[in-house]
Amino acid sequence: MEPEHKKVLIITYYWPPAGGPGVQRWLKFVKYLPKYGIQPIVYIPDNPTYPIIDNDLLKEVSSSAVILRNKIFEPYQLASFFSKNKTKKISSGIIPNTKKQSALDKIFLWIRGNLFIPDARVFWVKPSVSHLEKYIVENNIDTIITSGPPHSLHLIGLNLKKRLDVKWFADFRDPWTTIGYHKSLRLSKYAAAKHKKLEKEVMQTADEIIVTSKTTKTEFQAITDKPITVITNGYDTALIPAQQLDTKFTLAHIGSFLSERNPQILWTALQELLIEIPSFKADLEIKLIGAISQEVLTSINEYVLDSYLNNLGYVSHSEAIAHQKKSQVLLLIEIDSEDTRSIIPGKLFEYMVSGRPIIAIGPKNSDFAEIITETNSGVFFEYAEKEKLKQVIIKYYNQYVVGELKANGVGLQQYSRENLTKQLVQLLNK
Repeated sequence: MEPEHKKVLIITYYWPPAGGPGVQRWLKFVKYLPKYGIQPIVYIPDNPTYPIIDNDLLKEVSSSAVILRNKIFEPYQLASFFSKNKTKKISSGIIPNTKKQSALDKIFLWIRGNLFIPDARVFWVKPSVSHLEKYIVENNIDTIITSGPPHSLHLIGLNLKKRLDVKWFADFRDPWTTIGYHKSLRLSKYAAAKHKKLEKEVMQTADEIIVTSKTTKTEFQAITDKPITVITNGYDTALIPAQQLDTKFTLAHIGSFLSERNPQILWTALQELLIEIPSFKADLEIKLIGAISQEVLTSINEYVLDSYLNNLGYVSHSEAIAHQKKSQVLLLIEIDSEDTRSIIPGKLFEYMVSGRPIIAIGPKNSDFAEIITETNSGVFFEYAEKEKLKQVIIKYYNQYVVGELKANGVGLQQYSRENLTKQLVQLLNK
């Protein structure tokens, strides 16, 4: 008779058929946990409002997982009656540039930041605590994990921890009050203080905190003395075959392209290279996949790059992986801000195993710059390094012309989803 698996309750909002980066982390952990003697029980909303849908991901849900569902009331459902498009963008984290916000944008942001603290899923907290308290007792569960954002899910963990004798792990896929868009929410002094208070209470009550970057760990150590472990995001051994490379010199950005990520340095460099290198005009293609802000599209037009643009919109995760493998160069852009140094985009790890070189642009001392350098998977640039960027694009272009453009990554295995799950298991079994 096999020993009974340790039961772990995972409370997450994003789950298939949700698309986008938020769903990948726990979908993959859940896939590998049973291999290490842990039974994952996943608690999700029964009627969520997901800004992106990817039905292909339903096939990746582990058959060993127990899925619990409970209804949620979401203000986004009501808000969509006024403006479905704006609601979808704000719930995705795509916030218009401050100077270009309409009156309706400002109203939506003020409501989102001041009336729903910490976020619009806060109404799920109370019914979830009632539902899960009973389930945890009846099923002898001694470990719970909450994953945010949305950070209101950590309030479910906070309340369950206060009521029950359970070990609680709070997993932060992104920071809370230092995340890039937090300052854009038009917070009142009261709302800003309440966010800080809840953030501190969560961090001081959880037994263990899990974060995805070293910088976030350092930031959180100023708030709590609880143990903090870094477990990055990663890549899975995708069943996507090798791809025929694009015939064009494609610079591909895959994922949400927010207005604050708009890389003028890149557009300027490309505009200059089109003048300086005669053959560049016939070969260049800017390939964008995912939700693209209007500011980015406007800039591409202003730099007279629109004739080189291939805007494919959102595609399934499996299609995105295929594009990563067939594109000539992969673009990774992060907001130029002190607050975004800790952000390690989830797609970085899939980029690294695609075999294609990465051009990354971000703030000084970015955590992901260190990973790119250590793994020899591309080149990182600060926003002031236009000439350096141009030289690397020229180098990559010359290699492309002679059919020798590729990346030679090293030490990538440490970022496989299975190895990262081993780290999680060690933490859970402490």
